[in-house]
Parts: sequence; structure tokens; C-alpha cells
Amino acid sequence: MNPRLAAARALAAVLSGKASLNSSLPLQLDKVEARDRGFTQDLAFGTARWQPRLSALAEKLLQKPFKVADADVEALMLVGLYQLFYTRVPAHAAIGETVGCADKLKKPWAKALLNAVLRRAQREGNDLLADMERDPVVRTAHPRWLQKALKAFWPEQWEAVCAANNAHPPMILRVNRRHHSRDAYLQLLKQASVGASACVYSQDGIVLEQACDVRDLPGFADGWISVQDEAAQLAADLLDLAPGQRVLDACCAPGGKTCHLLEAEPALQAVVAIDLEAKRLVRVRENLDRLKLEAQLIACDARETAQWWDGQTFNRILLDAPCSATGVIRRHPDIKLTRQPDDIQALAVLQGELLDALWPTLEVGGVLLYATCSTLPTENTEVIEAFLARTPAARELDLATSAGIRQPHGRQLLAQEGGHDGFYYAKLIKIAAHRPS
Repeated sequence: MNPRLAAARALAAVLSGKASLNSSLPLQLDKVEARDRGFTQDLAFGTARWQPRLSALAEKLLQKPFKVADADVEALMLVGLYQLFYTRVPAHAAIGETVGCADKLKKPWAKALLNAVLRRAQREGNDLLADMERDPVVRTAHPRWLQKALKAFWPEQWEAVCAANNAHPPMILRVNRRHHSRDAYLQLLKQASVGASACVYSQDGIVLEQACDVRDLPGFADGWISVQDEAAQLAADLLDLAPGQRVLDACCAPGGKTCHLLEAEPALQAVVAIDLEAKRLVRVRENLDRLKLEAQLIACDARETAQWWDGQTFNRILLDAPCSATGVIRRHPDIKLTRQPDDIQALAVLQGELLDALWPTLEVGGVLLYATCSTLPTENTEVIEAFLARTPAARELDLATSAGIRQPHGRQLLAQEGGHDGFYYAKLIKIAAHRPS
């Protein structure tokens, strides 16, 4: 299959609200020649990254908007525009190959439309975009609701956050303490002529100068390293792990933090890792097996404690709560298309329900670490504020990190170009027994 057509079909599912790129793109990549898969992925992710900007340009070029049933043609047009403005593909190839894909859509009328729009974009696109730069949606390539939210919550940082969201993320490794210190592994990379440096905040983190196939790095197959963003690596140390503890990792997939807990403290009594979907636990098990680690995996709704909890309290709980993922847009740019403003309050309700449900499973004196990869206080400090207000036995603890910005509750990390993702942490201790309401 032509990589442009494959990318457009993956994107059409996203534009129609039927899927994310994580679910739609692999189905299309299987139909593309192996040599074209990297290009296909770049087309899909790049078009999603710049979609708010490209769609605004398309509005200027089209006489009328697309019908819902023509999301595939719209996606193909956006893929063509992305090639013209954000890749080195020659214009004649970008236009000709993209227009040619219309035959496969069985919509003959689309061919003339795509040809006219893309050729006009080639001639006038840069001038049109320059005229539209006053609109922050065009300038930042963020949907208006999100651009406004970031500006309201982070008036000094919002444009830098948008720029970081549009940048390609760095490749960051987590060194397995059971095998090597970070300094020792940096030496191995140096010997292998791989440019790398230590992360600022995570004691196990290494950022590579250039992304590569992780399988080519020293010791990957033997479990010496994993790929994990620096912000996510902070969880293990913030939990204050110690030998003999029972630890719960709620909402654990894909398992990076689960594995890091076990690497950081090999003498834990047990780690129970929960996720809502059994299919997501397959990836967790694969990561555990590669690293030769063991945890009890349970597929269930963490809120339904009667279905999974054996009554033994946990010394530590990591709640990496479902969230808007607005802190990891650079890794999942289709969030700009799939996330809607109404989602945020609904997620905050879910986050509060998870806190309420898990709190009784924590021992007195135990610690719960709340985390999200959101940059919106509605899901973060406001959730913790509400929980503390209704939970007399909960107290907040200081976080032992200088990463991020201190909030009324917890700390907010904003996405950094060349650095960590957007993330949030708050740390709570239970000072008295739970009293059922």
C-alpha cells in the first residue's frame, strides 16, 4: 500500500472519532512495505501534530467543508499539506502521489479536488499561513480549547509548552540499578560511540543525543536498560520504597513504573499491578519478563476493590491515574484531535473516585503517590485539594524533587524541549484508620 494512503486511512479513523493512532496505525503499517513504514509513521504522526494549523489552512483553500463520510479524503488532503510544508518530499511528488491515492478511495471526484487544493497550497500556502499567524491556534498548532486552557493556567509558560508539544521528543533511557549504575552505563555508551548525557532529575535517566533502535544498545535484551521518560522515572524514588513493603501499582500499563519499582527496591515483599484491560497487561508481562522481574497482574477496575483486594493493606500505592495526557502530546500528537474539553471534568471525577476507592487499602502510615501525565490543574492540584478536603485521615507530604513548579498541592512538570514530558505528582500519607462512610 502507498504510505500516503496508509497514513490517511489511519488518520481518518482518528478524525472520525473511532480510534487513536496507537490503535489505527499498526493495522495500516502491516499493509505497507517494510522500507516505507518509517515514512508512513512520520506522515501520520506529523500530520496529527500540525493538524490544527493544516486544517485552518484547508478552510481557506476549500469552498465548503468535508462531509463526515469523507473523512478519508480530508485525511489524505491533510497528509498532502503536511508533505508540502513539513517534509523534504519534492512538491511534485507530494502532490502527484497524494492525488493518485484518491483512486483507492473509490471517490473519483476527490482527485480533482485534491489536485486543486494542493497546487493552490503550493502557490499561496506560505502567504496564507503568514496572514493567519495572529490566530494562536494557527501559530501554536493547538486546538482552541487547549490553547486557551494552557494560556489561562500557565500565562508565562504556555507558548513554550506548545512549542515543546510540537517538538520531537528525546529518547530517554532508564538504567536498571540491578545491573549497572548510570555512570557505568554512560561509559558503555561512550565505548559504543553513542552520544548521551545524564538526566537532570532522575538518578537512573540518560538522554540520547539521537534516537536509535533500542535493541542496538548495550544490554537491552539482558534487561540493562528500558526506554522511559525522565518525568515518569521520578515515581519510584518519590515513593520511599523499603524492603518488605507491599506495593500497589494502580493503572499500571504499559508497566514502565511497575518495573522501575522492582528495580529500585529488589527486596519488596510484593507488587500488585492492576489495569482495566487484560490486553494492556500483555505489554506489562512482556516488560517484566525481559527484565526478569515478577509482579502479580490483575485485570479489573481498580475502583471495584471487592473484586481484587484480599484485605491486606499496602505500604505504598502508586496511582498513575487515567488523564487527558496533555503532558505527552509530543509523543501522541493525535491527542489534539481526540481529546475534547468536556473530557477534562469527567476525568477529574474518575480520578477522585480512584483516590476514594484505593485509600482504604492503604495502611496507616502508608504513602500514596498520585501521578498524571496532564498539564491541566483541573486533573491535578484541584483533584488533590478536593480529596484532602473530604478525607480527614489524609495529609500531604513534600516531594523530594526540585523538578517542576510547586502548586497549591503537589508539583507540576511542564514539557521541556529536549527534556522531560509534562507530568504531575502529589504525595499523601494516611495518619489514621479509614472510617467507612
